[in-house]
Amino acid sequence: MDLATIVGLIGAFGLIIATMLMSGDLGMFMNVPSLVIVFGGSLFAVMAKFGLGQFLGAAKVAGKSFSSKLSDPGELIDEIVELADTARKGGLLALEGKEVGNEFLQRGIQLLVDGHDPEVVKALLSKDRTLAEERHETAAKIFSSLAAMAPAMGMIGTLIGLVAMLANMDDPKSIGPAMAVALLTTLYGAVLANAFCEPVADKLKLRAGEEAMVKSLILDALLAIQGGQNPRVIDTMLRTYLPEGKRDVTEE
Repeated sequence: MDLATIVGLIGAFGLIIATMLMSGDLGMFMNVPSLVIVFGGSLFAVMAKFGLGQFLGAAKVAGKSFSSKLSDPGELIDEIVELADTARKGGLLALEGKEVGNEFLQRGIQLLVDGHDPEVVKALLSKDRTLAEERHETAAKIFSSLAAMAPAMGMIGTLIGLVAMLANMDDPKSIGPAMAVALLTTLYGAVLANAFCEPVADKLKLRAGEEAMVKSLILDALLAIQGGQNPRVIDTMLRTYLPEGKRDVTEE
């Protein structure tokens, strides 16, 4: 699990709820019509902007913001150098049956073992990387759209509540519920946008960049192994993907 995402979201909602409790009964902040307008209205409005498959798939992709399953680049480089050493000593066929933790690397190794030309390997894996980036970008756009739509729906709910209040000024009992709808829809919209949707959208963009970097590293490594590069040269080349502070002293 990604602790930064979990702790951040729990902390944000925890502080909001704690402030509500300090202000009085938590129940006074619950209003079903306001929830329906903001949450339901935002979801349906954003659904209309994207394809149904894209919209439903965004929830699955969003799971990446709560996990940290990406391969550690440093450990991945060590694993790749071992594979390069094996291939240099026994040929590409020596890589057959090798178990690796990264699925993208596993697919690439299979392409090498099958004897595909470097151009084919590069084209297939580059296409895989590009399509993954597009899926992540679409999911991030959907959550960014939700972040923009939620306050708008909150404003719509506020206007509805104000209209209902002004239309029933002669009935004092109706003013309170109408004002609650007017204010709580704005609150719900702000919370949904700023405490959930926008952070998830930004984390998806971060994850997409990290995954693209790892796949670029793997692609460079596979082409170097296929080209018969010395494992030490491959190690030096791949460590340029790491921050300077995490590279070996000899590689800097």
